[in-house]
Amino acid sequence: MKKIFFFFLFCSVSIINYGQLPNINLKDVNGNTQNLSKFSNNGKPVIISFWATWCKPCKAELNTIAEEYDDWVDETGVQLIAISIDDARSSTRVEPYINAQGWEYMVLLDPNGDYKRAMNVNNVPHTFLVNGSGKIVWDHNNYSPGDEEELYEELIKISK
Repeated sequence: MKKIFFFFLFCSVSIINYGQLPNINLKDVNGNTQNLSKFSNNGKPVIISFWATWCKPCKAELNTIAEEYDDWVDETGVQLIAISIDDARSSTRVEPYINAQGWEYMVLLDPNGDYKRAMNVNNVPHTFLVNGSGKIVWDHNNYSPGDEEELYEELIKISK
């Protein structure tokens, strides 16, 4: 019986990761509400990156992607959404940080971790690639220099 329970638990986690995006409202840094389950990039892919201001690998990944982001947008039409998991105390650092970096990403706040839990994110950085139909097709946890190349290759695959 335990084996069956864990099999279904594993399958449900897999469905969460490679299914549709959760129906949860998040706010952007300006206080506007966004719901990614209803978000559309006009049939183009979306990158969702969970990060935090206190996470050096997160910032390294997003800053590295920022260097290539305009080219990626021109080639694939991709949009990157950076979801900060900073809690209520540290979320005040998010807007100053993104402004200082000049990120052109949509940045959403998940101070209670509701979206993080729904996406089964246990640590950051955690990056998801969503195809033009709104389905998660790839994800990657952690960051090492060069990981953005793998993300780009996957992005090209689904953009053809």
